[in-house]
Amino acid sequence: MNKKLVKLLLLLLVAAGIGAVIVYRDQLDAAALQVWIENAGAAAPLLFMLVYIVGTIFFFPGSVLTLLGGALFGPMLGTFYNLTAATIGAMLSFLVARFLASDWVANKTGGRLKQLINGVENEGWRFVAFVRLVPLFPFNLLNYALGLTRISFTQYSLATYVCMLPGAIAYTYLGYIGREAATGGEGLVQKTMLALALLAMVSFLPRIIGSLRKGSMLAVDELKQRLDSDEEVLLLDVRTAEDYVGEQGHIAGSKLIPLEELEYRLEEIGDYLEKPVVTICRTDRKSAKAAQLLAQHGFADVHVAKMGMTDWIKKNYPTE
Repeated sequence: MNKKLVKLLLLLLVAAGIGAVIVYRDQLDAAALQVWIENAGAAAPLLFMLVYIVGTIFFFPGSVLTLLGGALFGPMLGTFYNLTAATIGAMLSFLVARFLASDWVANKTGGRLKQLINGVENEGWRFVAFVRLVPLFPFNLLNYALGLTRISFTQYSLATYVCMLPGAIAYTYLGYIGREAATGGEGLVQKTMLALALLAMVSFLPRIIGSLRKGSMLAVDELKQRLDSDEEVLLLDVRTAEDYVGEQGHIAGSKLIPLEELEYRLEEIGDYLEKPVVTICRTDRKSAKAAQLLAQHGFADVHVAKMGMTDWIKKNYPTE
């Protein structure tokens, strides 16, 4: 069969499935789905996983299915079924997007969008791990979006499975608690407290991951040595233009991009995706935020000048 025809048929199938879920989402009855799966007997786990996989491809809310998995199969098996099915669905969505449009995206994109895609590709599994642990974007949409990049399918799949585990455990257990509450299970208070603790852990992950991605601190003495050695390093000053030429001045060779403009000017420093970048400001508050932003966009070697221009001046190092 002609490849273009296959792509067209696949695109129509996916579009029709997503459209049907959007149109009939309010009519989808989780309770009826639960009864249907329970009546499947020994085949219930396979039927549930099939529903979850198809639901992932067609944008059915994953949280509903994850809670259902916990209610049907308990915290242990439910987590395994949920996580496995969600990962398989994510893998298939990824492959569909790559088959349909990755070549077109590679040929047509340019400018800032191209730079962002390159950043994601350069960070590879680390970016996948980050967005799975910290759900910045809708899960179903992200699966297709990542398929448009050239991230390794193996890295994508493994990072997805491993890094979705904390959330899968928490929400599966929450579904299990809901079933226990409805049926009057024993030890409900203790189980509820555990469920809340798991949810708190998952909600706290963004802060932990964000702090890990802020970039390592670099003392100004070491920064001075690296600059004097003519090492190819980008010194990115993220203060305002007024501060850059103000009382503290700036370091020769630094590039000014105010923190407020950085996200919209990443293309200007795209050559440093895999090269050392040191962010600097008056102290290190703005520069830490800048380093975190750069890491999120795929810059692989980002550092923060500790105490920034304040410490640089205290050391009597030259400024302009």
